[in-house]
Amino acid sequence: MESVDKDKLCLLSDSEQKLRCDKVRAMMSKNGVDGLLVSDNANVYYLTGRVFSGYVYVSTDSDEPYYAVKRPCHLVGGRIVMIRKPEEMTRMFEGESAIRPPRRMGLEMGALSYNAVTRLMKIFPGVEFADATPVMCAARAVKTDEEIAKIRFSGVKHRHLYERIPHLYKEGMRDIELQVEIERTARLEGCLGQFRVAGNDMELFMGNVLVGGNADNPSPYDFAMGGAGMDPSLPVGADGTIIKPGLSVMVDVNGNFTGYMTDMTRCYAVEPLPERAARAHQLSIDICAELARMGRPGVEAKALYERALEMATEAGMAEFFMGHRQHAGFVGHGVGIEINELPVIAPRSRDILAAGNVIALEPKFVIPGVGAVGIENTYRVTDSGPMERLTDAPEEIIYFD
Repeated sequence: MESVDKDKLCLLSDSEQKLRCDKVRAMMSKNGVDGLLVSDNANVYYLTGRVFSGYVYVSTDSDEPYYAVKRPCHLVGGRIVMIRKPEEMTRMFEGESAIRPPRRMGLEMGALSYNAVTRLMKIFPGVEFADATPVMCAARAVKTDEEIAKIRFSGVKHRHLYERIPHLYKEGMRDIELQVEIERTARLEGCLGQFRVAGNDMELFMGNVLVGGNADNPSPYDFAMGGAGMDPSLPVGADGTIIKPGLSVMVDVNGNFTGYMTDMTRCYAVEPLPERAARAHQLSIDICAELARMGRPGVEAKALYERALEMATEAGMAEFFMGHRQHAGFVGHGVGIEINELPVIAPRSRDILAAGNVIALEPKFVIPGVGAVGIENTYRVTDSGPMERLTDAPEEIIYFD
């Protein structure tokens, strides 16, 4: 019986899949789309609970999706068409039980290559096409109870990992050596290692460990602090800096234990940091608490950014807020299957918070001569009260054993 369950194409319960598909169809109707073709791994996982090579087709005319599967070949379930190439998926629209062809089909134009999009368009002559990326992003932004449970579990495992970090340090360690030990411990704790990022303009391995001035090295990516990295081919993160007294050690590593991620940053040190760095770290904690209080359904995402910047300015820390040599253009972001989902907590964001959003808040500071300080937590937007913190690790600066 167990092997049959593993062979089922859709690993979600019927009720959970219907809940997710209903959200997608609601967004499709809002965007004037009556058919949606999905092949991006994150979106396939969202709709089925697994990743496979092929396509999920969602129609506003049907409660259940259709599937065109290339690999693996052993999957079973209703409404499956096995294909060798995309052109063969048109069999979904043929026969007595076939679905009606769409008038306007959504494609993941934000995730697929130009060649993939144009090939799909040729398969369906006479059909109008639209970008389905906003549809899937909006649907995934509001998590179901089952998704929240997975994120909550990742948060517990993430906390257990961070509690072990002080014991991994050895005197004279370089940042990369500590990062390797953290990554090893994370994998043994059950971390999947996969760090899913939407889009193709950011690459990262399992996270960042930034020591001292390396945190002030600008990155090509929109990070508050990037680090130079070990090689120009991956210009982010640890660069071989030796961990010494007086330097901060910022740890921001992978919290993917369930296919759904938590995002958490904590600051470590060998001994107490200078007073200005300690004040900035406490300010980060205070900003998180204030934004969590503000973060309720109906609140504009940009209002949270504006309040964070206001608090940093009032404290005389605006120069160091979200970077020093290079500043990030946000203070938080949605998180889930991918690390950069909606809503975006940024000054020009048009997003409105909704119950079920899961948001990482990261009001960090880079203090010259010391390094990066501050925290990052993952929160759930509740129905009416303040946001719930899902990364329940100590927030103060933590000292190595």
